[in-house]
Amino acid sequence: VGATVNQLSTILIRVTASGNSTVLAQIVRLMEKAQAQKAPIEAQADRVACIFAPTVMVLSFLTMIGWMIFYHDSDRFFVAIMSAISVVVVACPCALGLATPTAVMVGTGVGASLGLLIKGGAVLEGAHSVNTVIFDKTGTLTT
Repeated sequence: VGATVNQLSTILIRVTASGNSTVLAQIVRLMEKAQAQKAPIEAQADRVACIFAPTVMVLSFLTMIGWMIFYHDSDRFFVAIMSAISVVVVACPCALGLATPTAVMVGTGVGASLGLLIKGGAVLEGAHSVNTVIFDKTGTLTT
């Protein structure tokens, strides 16, 4: 029925799927599931952040203590606090924890806007090792 014009005839249409069972609904569910799953690199970033964040906080505290002990001026508390905050800001693991999922979301979003449905972060991550791409008659890519 798509891309046709019916001027005078009756059209008999058989509905084979509706609502949640349509192909479009299945594609939407597949994309939602793919975006909810973590890519392997995201899990690795989470493991690193679990160690990195407490380490940064300890180093920040040690920096503050060091400045309090060794800096002999009237504003040593201010200098110590500013130095401790600087350590946290410079070494913030937030970038590590946010950059990876953001990159996956941008990659799948840009692909979707160009008509390419990517089944998740793991597939996107593994795409760098693809050396052969085969199109079938429907335009589906097979690696």
